[in-house]
Parts: sequence; C-alpha cells; structure tokens
Amino acid sequence: MSNIVSNEQIRLGDREFSRKICRQVKNLSRCYQCSMCSDGCPVAYAMDYYPNQIIHLVQLGLKEKVLQSTAIWICASCETCASRCPNDIEIVHMMDVLRGESLEVGFKNPVQNISKFHEVFLGQIRKKGRIDEGSLLLSYELKTLDFLSAGNLREEGRLGLEMFRKGKLKLPSGKRHAHRAVKEIFKKVHSRENTRGH
Repeated sequence: MSNIVSNEQIRLGDREFSRKICRQVKNLSRCYQCSMCSDGCPVAYAMDYYPNQIIHLVQLGLKEKVLQSTAIWICASCETCASRCPNDIEIVHMMDVLRGESLEVGFKNPVQNISKFHEVFLGQIRKKGRIDEGSLLLSYELKTLDFLSAGNLREEGRLGLEMFRKGKLKLPSGKRHAHRAVKEIFKKVHSRENTRGH
C-alpha cells in the first residue's frame, strides 16, 4: 500500500467518509489485509487497485482515490471475494455502495459505459421483471450511441443476426413478469439503502 499512498494522503484522509462506508458494510473494519479476496478475484488483473486495497483505502478515508478507481466499476459481483473472506466482509456490497457514492458525488466513471449498462439493466428488471436481451441491447445502444460509427453498426448488426439465427436472441417482448413482486423488491432495496445511509 505504501507505493500507492503517501503519508501526507493518509494524514489528510476523510474520516467521516470512512465511518460512513463502515456503517453501511458489515464487518468492514475487521479486514486485516490477508488478501484472500484479491487472490481469488477473477477480474483483479484489470483493476487499478485490488479488492483488499480498496478496503484499505476506505479505512484510510481516501475518498477520491476510492471513488475514482476502476476497481469499483470492474467488480463482477461474483461473490468469490466474500466466499473467501475469513471475516465475512460484504465486499460486493461495499463495491455497490462505493459506486453509488461515486455517482452521488458526480465523479466521472473511469470505465466507459459500465454505469450506463447498470442503469439499462436495472431499468429493464424494474419495467419487465426480467431481462429481454433484444430490448437490453437496443436500450444500451441508444443510451451510449456506440452504434453511430459505421464499423460498430455493421459489426453489431452482424453479431445480432448471428445470435438471432442461432436462437440466442429473441425478439423484444412487452410482457411483464411478476410486476407487483418486482416493484416490492425495488421498494425494499430503496428503503434499505435509505436506512443504511443514515
């Protein structure tokens, strides 16, 4: 950690930020940097800081370093880290909390379009109760406008037709699934987030 954090940064750490995240993430203060989470993480190679380093940065109150990192956006939420953690730290939940903090503060996402994908994905679940790959793809493309280049349009059109031909991509459906149950889930999550935030 010494090679990524100076003594001056540690001295100026935002203690309130650290306390806030520790209140929201179960057992976060128990981390003793064994690195089991990072050793098992399948996407750690693509992160600027490993999961255990993110925890340490939070503990030190280095808010900007944490909230501007690629790690919080690259996390695949696979729970491998949490299953390996000897202290039962909710590492995946921590990454969710930090993404929310980053959006709230207004930091620019260093990993292009991941937050837009999350928005589209959750929007689909909220609206339809499940993921409809065709609608998800279309909504994501319209949100990012990535398809506007001729090369991307041609390549994505080719892939889409190939997936459709092989039965991997179905036509968009307007059908809603378990609308009341899904609405209740979102309501509970929203209520839980508000409770954790205070």
